[in-house]
Amino acid sequence: MEWLNYHHLLYFWTVAREGSIARAAEVLNLAQPTISTQIKQLEASLGEDLLARRGRGLELTASGEMVFAYADEIFSLGRELVGAVRLGMTDRPMRLNVGLVDAVPKTLASEMLRPALDLERPVHLVVREGKLQDLVADLVVHRLDILLSDSRVKGTDAPRVFHHELGHCGVQFLARPTLARKLRRKFPFSLDGAPAILPTENTALRQSLQSWFALYGIQPQVIADVEDGALIKDLAEGGHGFIAVPELVAATVRKRHGLSLVGTAEDCRETIWAISTERRLTHPAVQAVTEANRLRMGGS
Repeated sequence: MEWLNYHHLLYFWTVAREGSIARAAEVLNLAQPTISTQIKQLEASLGEDLLARRGRGLELTASGEMVFAYADEIFSLGRELVGAVRLGMTDRPMRLNVGLVDAVPKTLASEMLRPALDLERPVHLVVREGKLQDLVADLVVHRLDILLSDSRVKGTDAPRVFHHELGHCGVQFLARPTLARKLRRKFPFSLDGAPAILPTENTALRQSLQSWFALYGIQPQVIADVEDGALIKDLAEGGHGFIAVPELVAATVRKRHGLSLVGTAEDCRETIWAISTERRLTHPAVQAVTEANRLRMGGS
């Protein structure tokens, strides 16, 4: 078995983090040639170049990016280990790394993750938000324990991952009270030609809405396509149009943003998936999240 030299890895990680060998030498209190030599030894042991010269600076290669990501996790766990020993094992927080697809409403995500924080054993929750394909890449190299998404990973983009349906819910349309009263009459046909603030077309919710609009022959006047869920709600709060939110969090959104109910579309659904590298979930905090939300959302 080949053993990794963690001193060499630490020197490389420090250079990558600081951006240069000179700054790393100051942090580590070592001579620059010593650091350079030991990084070359690490590269030789791995059989890959990790750093490339770009002008007067250094740049991580593709292999360097991957090794840096692993090193970041390794030294983070090392700090946790020291803290756990000092605190005592019974007080050590359980780490839960969650990937959150940016299209999932943050109000809904907050409610979904609450069961992990309600466990008797303390949980250190780390949430990374991003695009589905980027988060899947982190998941398959075990930088994430679970990934929450509003859509499945499709085709060849789904290596070694399993989908666990947490459930689904209908969609509610909300607007400022004056506009809501107007649109509530003859709903859903009142939405035809009405000003709408919708999520961007690459999101699962937007695709569901488009199908639902087509089913009822509705063509709203889309005044904004917005990725950011907070901005969508702020625009609605300003009275610029109606929005669509998952039914489970609609009451919270209404209260926080001074919005009123226009109507509910039970046949237009938002589905949430937990994606993992395990067919059978074993992480206690992941189990708490998935089981509680299946009960709440009626998942399978």
